[in-house]
Amino acid sequence: MTANAMQSSSVNRRPITWSSPLTYALALAVAAVSITPVVYVVIGGFRTTPQIVADPAGLPSPWVWDNYARVLTQSNFWQQTFNSGVIALGTTLGVVLLGVSAAFVLARYTFRGREVLYTFFTLGLLFPAGAAILPLYLMLRDLNLINSYYAVILPQVAFQLPLTVVILRPFLSAIPRELEDAAAIDGTGRIGFLWRIVLPLSRPALVTVGILAFVASWNAFLLPLLVLGDASLHTLPLGVQNFSSQYTSDTAGILAFTSLAMLPALLFFTFAEKQIVGGLQGAVKG
Repeated sequence: MTANAMQSSSVNRRPITWSSPLTYALALAVAAVSITPVVYVVIGGFRTTPQIVADPAGLPSPWVWDNYARVLTQSNFWQQTFNSGVIALGTTLGVVLLGVSAAFVLARYTFRGREVLYTFFTLGLLFPAGAAILPLYLMLRDLNLINSYYAVILPQVAFQLPLTVVILRPFLSAIPRELEDAAAIDGTGRIGFLWRIVLPLSRPALVTVGILAFVASWNAFLLPLLVLGDASLHTLPLGVQNFSSQYTSDTAGILAFTSLAMLPALLFFTFAEKQIVGGLQGAVKG
């Protein structure tokens, strides 16, 4: 073997490290911890309560479909699903529209106090929503919004705006000024530039903030619990609580209801995972 061949062989050899196996093992462990409770709840819905009591970690034997059928036909599941959908879609629409408007101004306009205003939005990420529940309830009561969709949608939009602005601003700032100058030469104003150029280029970020807002709204519990006293307006998280209170001894039925309640948000989040990752990566790069 020549000296060049030996040198080439030594260069091509890579040292064996355990960083990658450890990384994969850690990722698998985290995935197992996250997925196992979900799988347990879904499979538990196909068992009977005596089966769960006798063998909590066992598999259905036989598989029982009555729990899911009973939830779909003998409870307020569909009405609560409709309520959750209306509130989640309203929240998502408000977050995206207001968030992209605020982020566009903070990213493309230069004015005194711009960074202070952006810092104000950033500090909103540190504000615990639970601390504002009492004054928020009093304000909604004075506005006669209690027991309405608006009582949940408007506060959720406000609480989601800081994260939305933080994600969107880097995307909007990264759009070259040359595009804006070219659009201005063609006679396009600021609004036209936002509608025709900025929004299409920022699609990954818009999808990201929309999905995050939708999932957060779908899973919200404390705010709907306080402002939605009318049972006909209850969302699915409240429905799970009501079902659990009504059928305390029916463990299998509770697991079936919980599975169906979390399924839409879980599927929505799973199918849009790539969009979320791409949007967050762009925000970090910006």
